[in-house]
Amino acid sequence: MKEKNALAILGSPHMNGTTAAMLELAIRRAEKVGYTVTKINLYEKELSFCTGCRACMDTQICIQKDDLQEIAALLKRCRLVILAAPVYWANVPAPVKNLFDRLLGTAMEETSTFPKPRLRGRNYMLLTSCNTPFPFSWIFGQSRGAFRSMDEFFKTAGMKPIGKVVCANAGNQKGLPKQIAKKIEKTIRPCVFCG
Repeated sequence: MKEKNALAILGSPHMNGTTAAMLELAIRRAEKVGYTVTKINLYEKELSFCTGCRACMDTQICIQKDDLQEIAALLKRCRLVILAAPVYWANVPAPVKNLFDRLLGTAMEETSTFPKPRLRGRNYMLLTSCNTPFPFSWIFGQSRGAFRSMDEFFKTAGMKPIGKVVCANAGNQKGLPKQIAKKIEKTIRPCVFCG
C-alpha cells in the first residue's frame, strides 16, 4: 500500500447525473495531487446478495465468486476511497449497501468486545446528492442518513474520513454548482495525504 492508489466507487445508476459529476471532479483532483485512480461503477458489476453465512469472518473475503474479489483487492491496495452514492430514502442505494454487506470479513474481525478493523491506514471521502432542497435535506435526515450508513462501514473498517460533500436539490441543478465543486477540490489536497 506504499503507492498512492485511490479507489473511486460510483454507487449511482445515472452515469451522467450529479453524483457521477461529483465523483469525476474528485477523481480529477486526486490525480492532480498524485494519485493513481481506479474507478468502478457498482451498477456494472456482478455482485450477488450477501447470504449471511459469515464465512468471510474467517476467510477475510466473501466466499461467493463474483466481482467482489476484484473490489476487495482494490480496496486492500488503496490509500484513499472516494465513494459517491445518491440518497435513496435517507440511505444509500441497494448496490452500495450490498457492497458493505459483502465486505464484512474484509473490513473487520469479530472479537468478544468490539470489532477489530482490518483496513487501517486508509482514508475515505464521501459524496452524495439528493433532490431535497437544503436545509430540509439535512433537517429531515435525508443526506445525514446516507452519510451515517457510509460512515458506519468505513469507520468500523478503521478508515479515516477526509471529508463529506452533499449536493442538495440535485434534481433542479443544471450542472454541478460552483460551491460544491470548490468543496470537493478543497477536500482533496496534497497536505491531507502526507506521509
